[in-house]
Amino acid sequence: MTTRVGGSRHKSRSKFSKDRREKGKISLRRFLQGFTQGDKVILKANTAYQKGMYIARFHGKPGIVQAKRGECYEVAIKDNNKAKSVIIHPVHLKKQ
Repeated sequence: MTTRVGGSRHKSRSKFSKDRREKGKISLRRFLQGFTQGDKVILKANTAYQKGMYIARFHGKPGIVQAKRGECYEVAIKDNNKAKSVIIHPVHLKKQ
């Protein structure tokens, strides 16, 4: 078999592209936003900040905040019928 080329951002040009109005400096409000356990959130990646980003197939999925892990949050999501837990930076989360 051949070795696979690309990483977590493979084939995600249109999925992670920003609208013209969204480009520019990231707001501090997005960095400092807080969530409590049980909050419902939507995974919306801010591609200007790569730390704590999830893989592309989880983009746009809803989830529930389970706990805080340092600066990031542990979010429970459903991938098809499996329950999964993802650790995400608050820049990539949006309240539902």
